[in-house]
Amino acid sequence: VCRSPMAEGLLRARIGSRPGVTVESAGLAALVGNGAEPEAVELLAERGIDLTGHRARQLNSSLVRAFDLVLVMEAGHQRAVESMVLEARGRVHRIGRWGDFDVPDPYRKGRASFEEALTLIERGIGDFERKFWGGV
Repeated sequence: VCRSPMAEGLLRARIGSRPGVTVESAGLAALVGNGAEPEAVELLAERGIDLTGHRARQLNSSLVRAFDLVLVMEAGHQRAVESMVLEARGRVHRIGRWGDFDVPDPYRKGRASFEEALTLIERGIGDFERKFWGGV
């Protein structure tokens, strides 16, 4: 309800219109059915991205298998996803891979923590755009 929907919204806005590209989010400890946190909705709205329709869902092995690239927020998430689906190794990457950073969870920590997380997510997405897609 925090990092994942913000990353989904940003990625969808940047690359989601490319043919054959699907951008979705799910959480390892999702508050299933809940909407994005108000701070996330507000910050993305300031960037022209609407998160009001977001509903959290739990990541599962079927979802992992369905995607060519899985971005996670923390090194521990990467290990968890790769343990869930062994053949996903090489397709699961920390969003801060090239900057060597995790994105801290801002849940219930106020707007400043959401802003910090969003800044890191934007940085990580920018790194992926340059490395994989040559910029957008």
